[in-house]
Amino acid sequence: MTFTCEESASLLLTDDDPTFCRVLGAALTKRGFCVSIAHSVEQALPMAAENPPEFAVVDLKMDGAPGLTLVKALHDLDPNTRIVVLTGYASISTAVEAIKLGATQYLAKPANADEIVAAFRHAPDDYAPLSASPTKIEHLEWEHIQRVLLEHDNNISATARALNMHRRTLQRKLGKPPIGK
Repeated sequence: MTFTCEESASLLLTDDDPTFCRVLGAALTKRGFCVSIAHSVEQALPMAAENPPEFAVVDLKMDGAPGLTLVKALHDLDPNTRIVVLTGYASISTAVEAIKLGATQYLAKPANADEIVAAFRHAPDDYAPLSASPTKIEHLEWEHIQRVLLEHDNNISATARALNMHRRTLQRKLGKPPIGK
């Protein structure tokens, strides 16, 4: 089945990994989307301003501006844009922030094309049930650090001061996200 961009819904895929973009872009094209690819927020912003997409997949952490900057800009351009945020460093604080800024859904990598398409259908009042298993202390610490980091605009030194932690200790903790819950 071949789709033309006139028949297909527009989708902006923004991720700094070219291989990931190529593979996911091809999979989403096969599912009927007209995919445009950007490798940074700075590259995506003019593309979105020229032609606001109906759908967007945005990586949270990229070189340059963070993905949340793009989420807000896309939502400001068109509040009806369905935005899925992907990240390899999932945390509750960044998920909440992404949703507040206009994301439809927040998925941890690796996510496949079918999961992303399903996430586009996510309704604002659909919530996944919380796990009955307790959260590990390392995961809670990671989430707290991510929240404080976000509050300080990703400034490591200011975050370390706010946490009363040495900057190198904070950098080490940020380099090792917790595994599991």
